[in-house]
Amino acid sequence: MMRLSVGSPGMFTTVQDLGRYGCRSRGVPVAGAMDGPALRLGNILLGNDEGAAALEITVLGPVLRVEEGEGCVVVTGADAGVTCNGAALDTWRVHRVAAGDTLAFAAPASGARAYLCVSGGFDVPLVMGSRSTYVRGRFGGHEGRALRAGDVLRTGAPDVLWADSEGLALPVGLRPVRDASAPLRVVMGPQDDAFTPGGIETFLSSEYTVSASADRMGYRLEGPSVEHCEGADIVSDAVTLGSVQVPGHGQPIVMLADRQTTGGYTKIATVCAVDVPVLAQRLPGQGVRFVRVSVPEALRLLRDEARLYGEARRLRAAWRTRPGTVSPASGSGLHRERGRMTLTVDSVAHAVEWERLP
Repeated sequence: MMRLSVGSPGMFTTVQDLGRYGCRSRGVPVAGAMDGPALRLGNILLGNDEGAAALEITVLGPVLRVEEGEGCVVVTGADAGVTCNGAALDTWRVHRVAAGDTLAFAAPASGARAYLCVSGGFDVPLVMGSRSTYVRGRFGGHEGRALRAGDVLRTGAPDVLWADSEGLALPVGLRPVRDASAPLRVVMGPQDDAFTPGGIETFLSSEYTVSASADRMGYRLEGPSVEHCEGADIVSDAVTLGSVQVPGHGQPIVMLADRQTTGGYTKIATVCAVDVPVLAQRLPGQGVRFVRVSVPEALRLLRDEARLYGEARRLRAAWRTRPGTVSPASGSGLHRERGRMTLTVDSVAHAVEWERLP
């Protein structure tokens, strides 16, 4: 377990897990990571519970010092410029850190949100079954807010084999694709009949821009107005992740992690769950286009994503049982300093390089 101090908090750094489910009937938003797969895959590499709490780092990251203990860390999501004691660290690779080490994050080369996952997860209080920060409600995470200089964070009890994940990297072929130019796939509805044929054509054929008002609650887009048949207001109903609301001004709003539980604007479409993180990794000023897919296609995309998690779990298991590996609990023994190996997962061979860091 580790104790870390915050030297600089970064632009907007919060503790997040996979979200607070089962509370929407009481008006409590889900919250959670904007790029859930990035957080989940980081935890898989570390051997954590897949929903363990991590730091969500938005654009400009923090400076953190390990004050006590040791553990493993992995940075996923945006291509953040992360260093340990001034030396660059690879993202999507597990690194070992110890007391005295300083982790620092620069602005990402691409993407908007990176995730710092640690062995054991960040140990903050559970609130309604989740450790996620909901800043508007001032609860969850670390004191219900973004990190500040001087804050102290602790990690939970790690997996007994935590040290055996050191050096493990997720191959490029298993990393989520966050193409900033790719169209977002949507299922039309539930109120697409509230829009004119021309309005639907505008929505599906136009390029929009992420506005400066984009945040964890939703991304407001700017571009051609989407025409309603009559008005934009409806009797309030549920707002789900990826709902595309279109108020009277005709500018779409895509609802995200901190979305409200209900809303009274027409929803022309819903962004497929696998593409919500793609949008969450875009910055104000970047473009957004939409393409229609069927419900069966959306479900197929979810199944493909689930297979990715399964491959990552098998990769971790193969890594931890590779020749020469000795767990902390199994007595004495030596690790090789570096090596190469080929791991075959679901009949696909992945070339993996590993090294033991000093």
